Amino acid sequence: MSALVESRAGPVRSLVPARMDRLPWTRFHWLVVVGLGVSWILDGLEIQIVSLVSGPLTDAQTLHLSTGQVGFLGSMYLIGEVVGALFFGRLTDKLGRKRLFVITLVIYLFGSGLGGFAWSYWPLLVCRFIAGTGIGGEYTAINAAIDELIPSRYRGRVDIAVNGTYWAGAAIGSAIGLYLFSNHVPIDWGWRIGFFIGPILGLVIIFVRRTIPESPRWLMTHGRNDEAERIVDEIEERLRAENVDLEPVDDSKALVIMQSPRLNMIELTKVFFGQYPRRAVLGATMMITQAFLYNAIFFSYALVLKVFYHIPAGHVPYFFFPFAIGNLLGPLTIGRLFDTIGRRRMIFATYLLSGLLLYVSAYLFNQGSLNATTQTICWCVIFFFASAGASSAYLTVSEIFPLELRGQAISYFYALSQGAGGVVAPWLFGHLIGGANNAHAPTGPLTIGYVIGASFMIAGALVALFLGVDAERRSLEDIASPLSAVRLPEGGISAAAAGSGG
Repeated sequence: MSALVESRAGPVRSLVPARMDRLPWTRFHWLVVVGLGVSWILDGLEIQIVSLVSGPLTDAQTLHLSTGQVGFLGSMYLIGEVVGALFFGRLTDKLGRKRLFVITLVIYLFGSGLGGFAWSYWPLLVCRFIAGTGIGGEYTAINAAIDELIPSRYRGRVDIAVNGTYWAGAAIGSAIGLYLFSNHVPIDWGWRIGFFIGPILGLVIIFVRRTIPESPRWLMTHGRNDEAERIVDEIEERLRAENVDLEPVDDSKALVIMQSPRLNMIELTKVFFGQYPRRAVLGATMMITQAFLYNAIFFSYALVLKVFYHIPAGHVPYFFFPFAIGNLLGPLTIGRLFDTIGRRRMIFATYLLSGLLLYVSAYLFNQGSLNATTQTICWCVIFFFASAGASSAYLTVSEIFPLELRGQAISYFYALSQGAGGVVAPWLFGHLIGGANNAHAPTGPLTIGYVIGASFMIAGALVALFLGVDAERRSLEDIASPLSAVRLPEGGISAAAAGSGG
């Protein structure tokens, strides 16, 4: 493709981004989606299991926890995700995407599986933290790799759909809960078995991930451009074997790069808020607002059904399953619009609609106009839009900053969002709900919580409207120039990719 010389000292010319972005959709891309996207399914399964066991764990036959303790189990899992994201996010930018795949997955398997053996509150709390660190690390490596391996014209819909598969995990958790939390299984065994399901699925996916290569873009910026070109060569050879014609990429579209610089946390913050202040505010706002809403509703879902609508723990999955499906359908059906109508307009629309609809739902809830079924219908409609919006938040922070900082950008803003919104929300809503045995719990405190969540989403919509980045169908290097770039191609990489092979 081009005459390139491997060098760690001098500049190197690379066509890797242009070659990757001009590829058609292939089996290789399906392998990436399946092998890496499963991390979101595991997280959805994990959080769903914790949500469903919130009722059984307050039972005298199990650990007999308070609603506040159950809420803090969710918060501790999220604290673990923050720690894992920050620690492994830095490692994935330093050591590579692929090396972290197995490490973070094994940590999750260990923490989640061990939780099923917990004999009291504190050991379970520690296990939830360990499982969270593994999933937090998964987010950074996985999202970075997906964005770097998927062609630019598909990136938005693929990233949003993959993030939306979180709800496929939640749906699986609901289906499992129909059996585990019914009369078929003793109550003290059901919640323990639930913690083993994720690790079993995770063991299977390890073998798939071994076939996924390192990100060529990461290799390119770390003095290993020859290796990056070889990986792209192998992908292209697979396509030619399938009789797919690929036109050559114009050599004038090559990036000229140096080896990637390494930044400490202070320097990283200066890059985000110094060089990209508008984008930093955009990313932080989108992540914080959706994290607060989701963690508030998700972790308290089973408690709301039990306390206000008196639904037995064994029947909660019947109400949660349609909620999960609604969340899954949003990203799958309207995700492509983020590549066609555009990022800014779709983010604004999904955040605004979910916020306004939650206001209406909060009013009906406070008036006593809802029952368990109509409450579930309201949540299904609200989160059809909120799910696509939340997925676009992860897409946004992973594509609007320089390539060399992608893993750290995801971890930085993910940690910020969970610390500012996610960790607080489950604990806060657990206390707003009140005692699990209160037959006439007041609706006022929880209504205030819903209003706060709705207001956050509308604030996120306005910020996205005014500060949003039109990143649709553009190469990552065109959206944010690599820190290691010495020279960028004239006209950008996206134009070259669009005109050379479709």
